Amino acid sequence: MFSRRNFFRGAGALTAAVSAASVSRVALAALPEAVQQTRPDTMPPLQPASGRPYRPVVTLNGWTLPFRMNQGVKEFHLVAEPVQRELAPGMTARLWGYNGQSPGPTIEVVEGDRVRVFVTNRLPEHTSMHWHGQRLPNGMDGVSGLTQTAIQPGQTYVYEFEARRPGSFMYHPHADEMTQMAMGMMGLWITHPKGRHPLIDEVDRDFCFLLNAFDIDPGSATPRIMTMLDFNLWCWNSRVFPGIDTLNVRKNDKVRIRVGNLTMTNHPIHLHGHEFTVTGTDGGPIPKTARWPEVTTDIAVGQMRQVEFVADEEGDWAFHCHKSHHTMNAMGHQVPTMIGVPQQDLADKISRLVPDYMAMGERGMAEMGAMQMPLPDNTLPMMTGEGPFGGVEMGGMFSILKVRKGQKPGDYSDPGWFQHPAGTQARLWTGPAPQAPRTDAAGGQAMPRQAPAAGGSVDLRVRKSGGHGGPGGHGEH
Repeated sequence: MFSRRNFFRGAGALTAAVSAASVSRVALAALPEAVQQTRPDTMPPLQPASGRPYRPVVTLNGWTLPFRMNQGVKEFHLVAEPVQRELAPGMTARLWGYNGQSPGPTIEVVEGDRVRVFVTNRLPEHTSMHWHGQRLPNGMDGVSGLTQTAIQPGQTYVYEFEARRPGSFMYHPHADEMTQMAMGMMGLWITHPKGRHPLIDEVDRDFCFLLNAFDIDPGSATPRIMTMLDFNLWCWNSRVFPGIDTLNVRKNDKVRIRVGNLTMTNHPIHLHGHEFTVTGTDGGPIPKTARWPEVTTDIAVGQMRQVEFVADEEGDWAFHCHKSHHTMNAMGHQVPTMIGVPQQDLADKISRLVPDYMAMGERGMAEMGAMQMPLPDNTLPMMTGEGPFGGVEMGGMFSILKVRKGQKPGDYSDPGWFQHPAGTQARLWTGPAPQAPRTDAAGGQAMPRQAPAAGGSVDLRVRKSGGHGGPGGHGEH
């Protein structure tokens, strides 16, 4: 957990971590503190105490990295290091990240700021830092071997450039990228506009998070780095449901959500109860004439999407990836479909040899959410999460937008479950089943049948288009 009180203290504790060959003692003494955060909770927005003012973002299950002003330059300090991240209560992963977490802290600046970022490497191998989507000098782009030498273990490098355009961006290594990103090395960068912008509206709530994924075998804690597509833990900011915090807003708030995708596949992100507009990408704000309403937007690999809407419908609204396997945890992908296959006799015989054996899947997979099955240590159930009416039967990339009239401005706390007004909730029907009107039609069909011709067949006439028949290009056959 970081302490703002200690933020401006000296960085003597870093002396052993930074190589004298890369940074002199004089430079080391001038480094900003490498602030650490290990709690997986959503931290409140970090209000800027210096520099140009801006409305800060809230990083879902994350935090914003403090900075210091040094002769007009905003200075940050990122430390690449092994970390432990709780994916949800009951499972902790051994990852690589920054400043105690994966993803690393969000960096927030203002358009036109001069920014200086110190990057210290505490990994067992070399690394670099790429500023995804930024306009900057080529030598600051962070591709090891192409634009710089790699940052060796124990070394600190410094990157310095101007934040030239507002928008939503990311940072991640461009050295042994397959390994380091699969281990969780990534973070968000938000550049706020320096003043009123014709394409960037003021909002009441501004959330952001990254899409990432891991392949962690049940009972283990370290990701398999060679996996291309067959991941079993689909995450928002290295958290899975029910470990993902809810997005809590006041009714009629203007809400912005920024989402970046650093997984190996696309994700159709879907919001219930509201339609939104895609207002920006990592390329910048979208012209207003090119926007349209959506309830689902697809975010491809390496992309940012920024959506906005007015939260004018009270309730607890699901917010999730619409790929159904991405809202489940630790799936066994080779499990056969057993729907409709009687298993009780076989289960009785096997249970004599394996007392904990359970037959599954005969009536679908929902029963797995209710079973108290023994699991390997450090493993999550496939479907989990309890709502006010029972199991939510979700995992992975799933959360809830909570819209309330009584939520105060700037209050991001969880208001609890929604209390539905009388007559506004689906309920069990106990009366007689209504008859469908179309059952009164001839033959029980919505349209009467055509009587067969004398020879016992029906004369079918097909109208074909496109100049294959008589006048006007149409003909009957």
